[in-house]
Parts: sequence; C-alpha cells; structure tokens
Amino acid sequence: APIAAGRQQFDEIPTVVGIFSAFGLVFSVSLFAWICCQRKSSKSNKTPPYKFVHVLKGVDIYPENLNSKKKFGADDKSEAKNKSVMPKNSLHLDLEKRDLNGNFPKTTPKIQSSPDPENLSPKHFGERKKDSVSPDSLKSITSLSSEDKQDKLGTLFFSLEYNFEKKAFVVNIKEARGLPAMDEQSMTSDPYIKMTILPEKKHKVKTRVLRKTLDPAFDETFTFYGIPYSQIQDLTLHFVILSFDRFSRDDVIGEVLIPLAGIELSEGRLLMDREIIKRNVRKSSGRGELLISLCYQSTTNTLTVVVLKARHLPKSDVSGLSDPYVKVNLYHAKKRISKKKTHVKKCTPNAVFNELFVFDIPCEGLDDISIEFLVLDSDRGSRNEVIGRLTLGSLAEGTGGEHWKEICEYPRRQIAKWHMLCDG
Repeated sequence: APIAAGRQQFDEIPTVVGIFSAFGLVFSVSLFAWICCQRKSSKSNKTPPYKFVHVLKGVDIYPENLNSKKKFGADDKSEAKNKSVMPKNSLHLDLEKRDLNGNFPKTTPKIQSSPDPENLSPKHFGERKKDSVSPDSLKSITSLSSEDKQDKLGTLFFSLEYNFEKKAFVVNIKEARGLPAMDEQSMTSDPYIKMTILPEKKHKVKTRVLRKTLDPAFDETFTFYGIPYSQIQDLTLHFVILSFDRFSRDDVIGEVLIPLAGIELSEGRLLMDREIIKRNVRKSSGRGELLISLCYQSTTNTLTVVVLKARHLPKSDVSGLSDPYVKVNLYHAKKRISKKKTHVKKCTPNAVFNELFVFDIPCEGLDDISIEFLVLDSDRGSRNEVIGRLTLGSLAEGTGGEHWKEICEYPRRQIAKWHMLCDG
C-alpha cells in the first residue's frame, strides 16, 4: 500500500509541472505583447530624433532662426523701436501678422507739415549727426499728395560717408519705399539695386534680391577704397532699381542720379533720400544702327554672317559710354538652334567688330530660318543690358525682310546693309 501511494504521488508531479508551465508561458506571451504595445505607442508619440523645420513660404517658424532678419527684408529699425516698448517676456512669433515674405505689414507714418526734421519719421532721420537733408528734399516729402503718389516710382534712402583713415568712400543703401508692382499677378516686386560710380564706371556693385515686397529694406554697405577725398566732388552716383524676373530680362523700375559736387562729407555721415525717376527717357529716341553682311551657300547649305559695324549707339547711363558686343541667335521654326557672340568693344558708341560666323542650315532653303542680333552693353557687376535688337528673316519687316529676300534670290553673293535697331 505505501508503495502504491508513493507511485500515485509521483505520477501527479508531471501534471502539476505541466499546469504551471502552461500558466508561465501564457503570462510570458501576454507580458511580451503588452511591452510591444507600450513601445509602439510611445514611439508614435515620441518626437523624431531629427530636428524638423517647417517652412511656410520661405518663413522659418523656429524663433532661434529669426536672427537673420535681413534676408526676409524685415524692417530692423522699426523692430528695434518696438523692442524698447515691449518687455522681454512678450517676445513671440506672430505668423498671422506677417505676409508671405515674412515681413510685418508696414504702416505709413503720418507726415506733418512742420519743417522740423524731428517731427518726421525717426527711421529716416534718427541717425542724423547734423542737418544734412536740404529743405528741398523735406519739401518734396511733405508736399506729396495722393494723386502725385500714384505717378511716383518710390523713394530711395541711403547714406554717404568718407573714411579719412582708410581713404575710403562708404555708401549705405538703406531702403526703398513705395515701389510699383512689376508682377501683375501677385501685385508685388522682387527688387534689387545696382549702383555705379560715374564717370569712369570702375566701381559697380549690386544688392541682394528681396522677394515679394514694395518696401525693401536692404541695409547694405559698400566701401570703395583708393578714392581720394579731393576727387569726391567730381563723381556721380547712379542707382538703378530693378525687379528680378526668373524667366526673362529683369524689369527696370527707375533710377536715381546723385552728383556729389557740393556735398560735404567732412563732418560725418550724411543721410539722403531721393525720388526714383523713370530711367533715361532719352534713350527711346534711337537705338543706333548695325551693319550686317549675309551670304547663303546653297551648295553647302550654310549661312555666313559678318557683323561689321555699329554706330550711334545710345549711352548706357547718363554720363558714360556703353561697352557694346553683339550676340547672334539662329532660329529654325522659332526654336533657337545656334548662338554666337562677338568680342566686347570698350567705351564707344561706334564699334567696329568685323567678325565672321558660319551657321549650318538644318533644312533646304531659308523659309523657316531667321536670325536675331542683340546688341548688349557688357556689365561685369550684373546682367548685361540689351541696347537694341534686330531680326532678319522672311517674316521680318522693313530692311530686315528686304535683306533676307536678296540673299535668297542671289545665293553665294555677300550682301551688306545697315539696319536700324529697335527696342530690346
């Protein structure tokens, strides 16, 4: 009997062990599943390891990246003024009050009739060391009516200074206000400024492009070394205000011409403002002429083009001559298939090129062929300006069509003609 009881007890041990093992396995699986669910939920709520920067129309919403305010065209002077009024703990990023370019909307200051500069906008005259704005300029600011503002192209604000220690002439382009909208769809502009020191045109600079704004705040300083103070009176500053266009030539908004004769810079920085005027209206009276020689070789199916001379080219600016060269474009069915260009001729309205180009014609005859001549002014500092344009082809009017008809009727004959250039 004891032996049978012991044997029965021994048989029950595996059963108990199996039951505990089953419970342990179920518990382990449940615990593992719970841990996986917790990890998955925590992972979905956890901030990603990389720094995610959201950009809304070029505006970074992270406050720590708002230090470079100039690239948004922000008005750092007005922000500095507001900073003294607002407590430090009230600094925040209000995207709803910004436009698509990241700028706060600017309110036009109320201009009083008092000639006292202190009653005018402190942004314009806050840095004045002495009374450097003439009464005429103050009168031009205070006398603008609503009808006059519609015809105006805006106002340019800048400062002039001469550093006697470094013998350097310093120009700070501060801002432009009230520019016209060159983009009809967005009713805004992408302005930038080119500046040249006349009459020698040795110094050419330009500002950066500020996107989608009619009141760009550039605040860029240009220092020109090696200019003696005695020569400042003989110089003239030429500002050209343009709007950048990605798909075609930049639009010219206007210009400002500042003769430095009579301007005294020995007493410190001089703040100035000038109205922007339409650029060089006299240039529209004539673009000059171009002498072209053409010869069509029907046997080899080639067109020989000789750019001979240019004469009576207009000035590129008010007191400086242009540096012309000619760009030749060959078109087949309104598609450009080849391009050439001549060398640059320095400072002359009557250039002699005498350069020959040979083009292979991809079709029989010249019916679908046209050739375009662009006379440009070479400018190292910025995009070259088109002085005049000429098109020769079967559909061209005037002397361009006549010249083309002659070379088609008389192949293998070199025929030269003068042509009037039209607006670029």
